[in-house]
Amino acid sequence: MVGITCLGAFVGQVDASIVQLGLPALEQAFDASLDQVSWVAVGYSLAFAAVLPAYARLAEIAGRKLLYLLGFALFGLFSALCGLAPSLPWLIAFRVLQGMSGALLGANSIVILVAVTDQTQRGRAMGLFASAQALGVIAGPALGGLLLNDLSWHWIFWVTVPVTALGAALGWVLVPVSTPLGRDATFDWRGALLLIPALCGLMMTLTELNAWGPLSPSVLACAIVAAALLAGFVWWDGRAPAPLIDLGLFRSRAFTGGTVAALLSYAMLYGMFFAMSFALVRGYRDAPVSAGLRLAIIPVALGLVAPFSGRLSERWPRLATRGGTGLCAAAALGLSQTLTGGLGGEPAMTLLLAAYGVGLGLFIAPNNGATLAAAPAEHAGQAGGLLNLMRAFGTATGVAAASALLAWRVEQATGLHGRTVGVSERALLGAASDVMILLATLALATALAASFEDRRRTPPRRA
Repeated sequence: MVGITCLGAFVGQVDASIVQLGLPALEQAFDASLDQVSWVAVGYSLAFAAVLPAYARLAEIAGRKLLYLLGFALFGLFSALCGLAPSLPWLIAFRVLQGMSGALLGANSIVILVAVTDQTQRGRAMGLFASAQALGVIAGPALGGLLLNDLSWHWIFWVTVPVTALGAALGWVLVPVSTPLGRDATFDWRGALLLIPALCGLMMTLTELNAWGPLSPSVLACAIVAAALLAGFVWWDGRAPAPLIDLGLFRSRAFTGGTVAALLSYAMLYGMFFAMSFALVRGYRDAPVSAGLRLAIIPVALGLVAPFSGRLSERWPRLATRGGTGLCAAAALGLSQTLTGGLGGEPAMTLLLAAYGVGLGLFIAPNNGATLAAAPAEHAGQAGGLLNLMRAFGTATGVAAASALLAWRVEQATGLHGRTVGVSERALLGAASDVMILLATLALATALAASFEDRRRTPPRRA
């Protein structure tokens, strides 16, 4: 049983990270602009985050086994269709559906894991689950480089199909049937209809900021509609008998700061993946396999440090928050000066990528633990779901922000609107250096958000 949930965690992280390296190839294959091709990554993460709270509640009402197996089956189906997509709009549509399918796995995996393990085994099981996620992030860039080098972009989607088929088959046999809630359990449809388009509007505003212009009617309309829907969701959440998300958790400064820090830390990770994919493939003219192995340095360093970061944070709590984020900021600023295209800077670039991964490894696990600890025990499920939502939304935010800034800086330097194909190495690397400065700023903001954990007062009241 633990192995099945780990399989789902692994395949989800592989898919999220493998696509980053394929974006330059997709830009060229479909002759698309940077903001358009970024939706291949953003659409998946945004769809995952937007429907995750709804799926979590539906699973409580209808039972988890059916939805979990359905997640494996649909994830494999839409992965296969992504590889068969005849055009970029079709690919983005299939990626959105794939993200929604992945949310079925994400909404149920940890709950199933907890249900099938007793208290003495739960810590080890959670460690295996986290290791499977880390292995997925590590395998994604390296595996993507190999597939792009020897085959084509289609295979970065097809590679997960056999794994999902295996997961569905094993889950059918091994996953126990959960007890659904009673017939009087209700689903917050109004909350879902407000939250999902609100998140989509926010992400549309950020992703298309450069393509449409910051003061264009389309961007302003998306921003206003998103803000209105979010305000409506907050208003309704306080009155709903069974709200989709328990916003009462955010009365805790520690929990609020921790969830914001989780969002920003994943934005840092995937913003780096996005920017360095283009820097290596377009700026340094690396072969895909070489670029993939270099990108894998970040999650490898993160995975090596993460198992020890919890113990370090217990002895030196500020080392995880300020030391980890400070190291990320220093590494990003160092990369902004190192990305010149010269061969002499490549060893320094490798070390700085490793330092960036170490910084994230020091920070992410202790922050997640402190954030969950700030929530009352009876709200642990809701807190974990919110943390997953913020991580997924942070992934989309990082890609969208890096894409918008990279496209804008390339256009400023070359006059080419939203494209990196044919751009000079110097202009591309200069734009990527500016993204590094943005990531350093995000690291400082992450440290500020996490510092609220040091000033805990009263636990959040029940909403």
